[in-house]
Amino acid sequence: MNKEQLANRIAETAVLHGEFTLRSGRTSTWYIDKYLFSTQPDILAALGSMFAEHIPNSTTLLAGAELGGIPLVTTAGMSKNLPCIFIRNQKKEYGTAQKLEGTLSSTDCVVIVEDVATTGGQVLEAAATIEESGATIDAIIAVIDRQEGARENIESAGYNFISLFTSSDLGITEAATK
Repeated sequence: MNKEQLANRIAETAVLHGEFTLRSGRTSTWYIDKYLFSTQPDILAALGSMFAEHIPNSTTLLAGAELGGIPLVTTAGMSKNLPCIFIRNQKKEYGTAQKLEGTLSSTDCVVIVEDVATTGGQVLEAAATIEESGATIDAIIAVIDRQEGARENIESAGYNFISLFTSSDLGITEAATK
């Protein structure tokens, strides 16, 4: 599947129209339901290949945040043959009581895989969690940039930001957030 075909497949599968509240608290007349595209095997396989093309050779580990980033980081890891970690939204209170699942060391160079970036808030929290271990962030790669400040916020925090698609690539041209 080429990039245009994949954009069309994501758009037809996951772009919804209506009234939605975003993680940032803003409202929007459109929403990209990441679970609708991240549960489709053909889309996941194609995304894994696209992620692999953008992961720097210096990368030793991939990371994805709960819950939407988990299938994406898994397919990226399989495509690039790199291990991954999962970042919980909050530290679990049972078992090993970890916020990170998997193995992360201070010598790792990490790429964080993100689903849909609006303001970049969740991925910046994930980056801070990773850096607390002493590891470095090679890049943050999102499937979709909603073009509502994520790039600016992530880059101003000092990270390299790559988006495989923008909302415009999915045929969304309206500025519909409040």
